[in-house]
Amino acid sequence: MAKYLRLLLVFALVLGVTAMTVTSQDVAREDTVIFDIDAASVGSPFNYNWFVPGTARNQGMHQVVWEPLFILNYETGEIQPWLGESMTPNESLDVWTLTLFEGITWQDGEAFNADDVIWTVNFLKDNAGYSGHGEIGPWVESVEKIDDLTVQFNLTGPNPRFQLDTFSVRIWGSVLIMPEHVFGDVEDMDTFTFYDPEQGWPFGTGPYTLTTNSETEWIYDRYDEYWGVDVHGLPEPLRVEFIITGAEDSKALLMADGQLDSAMDMSLGALEAILARNPNVIGWYDDLPFAWPDPCPRQLSVNHTIAPWDDPNMRHALSLIIDRNEVVDIAYEGTTIPSRSFFVDYGGLAPIIDNVEQISPEADVAAAQELIEAAGYEMNSDGFYEKDGEVLSLNIQASEDFIEKRRIANVIVEQFREAGIDATASVVAGPTWGTNKSLGEFEGIMDWDFCASVNEPWASFNQFSVNWLTPIGEETEGRTRNIMRWSGEAAEEYSAIVDEIGLLALDDPRVVELSIEAYNILLEEMPAIPITQAKKIVPFDTTYWVGWPTAEDNYNHPATWWNSTHQIIHNLRRADS
Repeated sequence: MAKYLRLLLVFALVLGVTAMTVTSQDVAREDTVIFDIDAASVGSPFNYNWFVPGTARNQGMHQVVWEPLFILNYETGEIQPWLGESMTPNESLDVWTLTLFEGITWQDGEAFNADDVIWTVNFLKDNAGYSGHGEIGPWVESVEKIDDLTVQFNLTGPNPRFQLDTFSVRIWGSVLIMPEHVFGDVEDMDTFTFYDPEQGWPFGTGPYTLTTNSETEWIYDRYDEYWGVDVHGLPEPLRVEFIITGAEDSKALLMADGQLDSAMDMSLGALEAILARNPNVIGWYDDLPFAWPDPCPRQLSVNHTIAPWDDPNMRHALSLIIDRNEVVDIAYEGTTIPSRSFFVDYGGLAPIIDNVEQISPEADVAAAQELIEAAGYEMNSDGFYEKDGEVLSLNIQASEDFIEKRRIANVIVEQFREAGIDATASVVAGPTWGTNKSLGEFEGIMDWDFCASVNEPWASFNQFSVNWLTPIGEETEGRTRNIMRWSGEAAEEYSAIVDEIGLLALDDPRVVELSIEAYNILLEEMPAIPITQAKKIVPFDTTYWVGWPTAEDNYNHPATWWNSTHQIIHNLRRADS
């Protein structure tokens, strides 16, 4: 904490300058909400065509401009209507009918209706390689317009999760509907950016429009002709800003001085330093652990096409070396827990987690070294394992955008080195990290790509399926699926079980039975190595705005980088009102 207090004093003069750059003069501070972006940079900051993989969405566009059809409420488990009024399946779960709210309009005045939904779905169905194709392509056989407000989805087979997985912000985002009257005329989708201020691009259906765009700052002003005033209400903030704050120290300075209302994530030490200067700042909890449990457990993935990590025993050796308690203590300052399974530790997944072998939080280095030595390695004079003249090494890539993952990498690298593996960590730019991960251009990488399941197991299981197996050098589906290139007889058997689970209703008792069977294959093969549960310290400043989500006022989760942020914006009220 002392470190951060010193930094607050050292950078006091800098803070005054920074505050001027993030707060415009024509809208009062008390009418402005300021969010930070937890990244060092935004790839393609002037590209608003979210279909193109790697294009940013959470610089404000999918929080305040692009609205989802539905929003999954993590606290209640309900799927709540947003643009969509309802979505219901037939008895066999292979036909779904979407009904839109009446009176929705795009910000350019055109009606938002079934034509937009049908164009978007058909584009994604017919065009592999674009974001959203993985949710639409394998499942939608055809889509029909019943009337201007009603769309029928004819699926390729029964899918009880179609609404949840595709349109309900289950994790981070959802398939977003784009305006047919603009995108339908695009000749080259790869180069189309949907950015032209003279034409009013980009736009959406939401209550804010983009008015200022730079590489580090995005300003959105309230759109008072918002279609949803009678349905969702008109948000109180007149302006919303999203800014890249840079290092955690800068973020802490801004929030301590009341110039940042929401921070995506930070360490406990930084939060304690802020609280010493600004007692109006709150977390999900009022005291330790302060953090909200993010649904994306942290893991180490290794490239199965690179020996010796194609050997399950060597992957097990890595897992056995990791002291997860130490990772929690050092990388998280005690604000999370070790992963006891591949899944996020939510109650909805307990019937599976509680009935499979648990991953130990403690290291067993001796058992790991037995596996390494059984593979033919011997310890050399430098304290590293060696075989045929080659030292056993592992390079782990971590994104510079995510402090937490860099800290995990640093801890486990030291653990690996002490056990005899010449491990190193490489910090790479966020966009490069994402591309390398998708293309398979890594040996080891810190990621969270089993992330998907919240209240049922299939979504996460599907992330590792051989259905998504892609050659090295080609992007994986969604840039997250089977990035480690897991293949072979066991992977095929696992994927067949997962496919069977995907056809069952969520409450079918066979879901748990088959899930345990699939999980045991995962545990045997260890295609990736679970490390910790993810906990996000997401502080909010109540100096200017109240109504933030908390464990006590849990109208939904506090992930302000998600497509569900619309709910938070609508819930905010001026502190002085």
